Amino acid sequence: MKNKRTFKELLLKSDGANSVVVVLLGFVFATILVACVGRNPAGMYKAFLQSLTGLFQKKDGSWSWNIRYVGEWLAISVPYILTGLCMGFAARAGLFNIGGEGQYIIGMTVAQVIALNFAQIPGVHWIVAILCAIVAGAVWGGVVGFLKAKFEVSEVVTTIMLNYVALYLSRIITMSIPGTNTYKTLNFPETVKIKWSFLSSITNGSTLNIGIFFAIVAVILYWFLMEKTNLGFGLRATGFNKDAARYAGIPVVSSIVISMAISGAFAGLAGGTVALGSFNYGRVISSMDNYGFTGIAVALVGNNTALGTGLAGLLFGLLHASQTLMQSQKIPKEITFIIQGLIVIFIALREGIRIFILWRDKKKANKALSKAMVADSAEKAAKEADK
Repeated sequence: MKNKRTFKELLLKSDGANSVVVVLLGFVFATILVACVGRNPAGMYKAFLQSLTGLFQKKDGSWSWNIRYVGEWLAISVPYILTGLCMGFAARAGLFNIGGEGQYIIGMTVAQVIALNFAQIPGVHWIVAILCAIVAGAVWGGVVGFLKAKFEVSEVVTTIMLNYVALYLSRIITMSIPGTNTYKTLNFPETVKIKWSFLSSITNGSTLNIGIFFAIVAVILYWFLMEKTNLGFGLRATGFNKDAARYAGIPVVSSIVISMAISGAFAGLAGGTVALGSFNYGRVISSMDNYGFTGIAVALVGNNTALGTGLAGLLFGLLHASQTLMQSQKIPKEITFIIQGLIVIFIALREGIRIFILWRDKKKANKALSKAMVADSAEKAAKEADK
């Protein structure tokens, strides 16, 4: 019975250990799947090792090292971390922000507009573009928070619709920029790019840029705001129980708006980082990049915590960065999407089991309380009869 209770306690507790188990299960099932289709699972793990450490095995069997793969992995991880923080921040306030993709697109679009229309001042141009991307994402998310707080409009429905509004609005705005064709704009000036030659040189020419520092600062800021400030306490209290928070004097309406605005700011930063760090021109997007949607899974794996979400973003970045390398090992790159899907499924199963256990325990408690009340009533009736 002791072991059973211990397992139950571990299952009910949403912590890092559970997430690690879920991730490991995803990799185990993916390994079995690769073996079932007649491929060597070792090739998959060699690709992961190459992205993670830069070590790789040559055709002659010897090993070599190229830090460029590490740089590419870190560069790819940045938008996953930021969109994961976007989802996680809203979730801590009791909201489901499925609109990270739209907020990301708006941030990216505004960054592109500023890149091509603002004064080309070194050291100022890229800062203004990034700040405007952050503000644009915050406004796009804040609108959802306002509608939710003021009129009880479901944030799920609103964000889904605004994702498509952002997509087509981005196309309209970008194509209105002089010199733009149906695919891309003119090239960005050097003053707005966030690429740093130092980072590129130490990673052997990778695309790693100062966006990695944005991600680190964002993780620290997320932790500080949520765990160490009165604002964070109010947001967490609102997420736990809105009525109790309101009774305690916490401004629930403003908490909802602020949480969605900050959430959108993280996604807007992701959009600006991708626009100015991964491309030399503005894109006329015809479909969504899906960073915002993947950020939902990142936040779930990270338990909506700052450190957990950061590590989960690195994991999803590793999966993405390893796709091409897996193909060179004769492993279908789609296996990375299967791993992501398995991880999300196992998290959902864990949550489902947790909800079932809580429901069962509550039912048992209510049944025991009913029996106690019946017994108490019977005892009182017997005493009355004796009198």
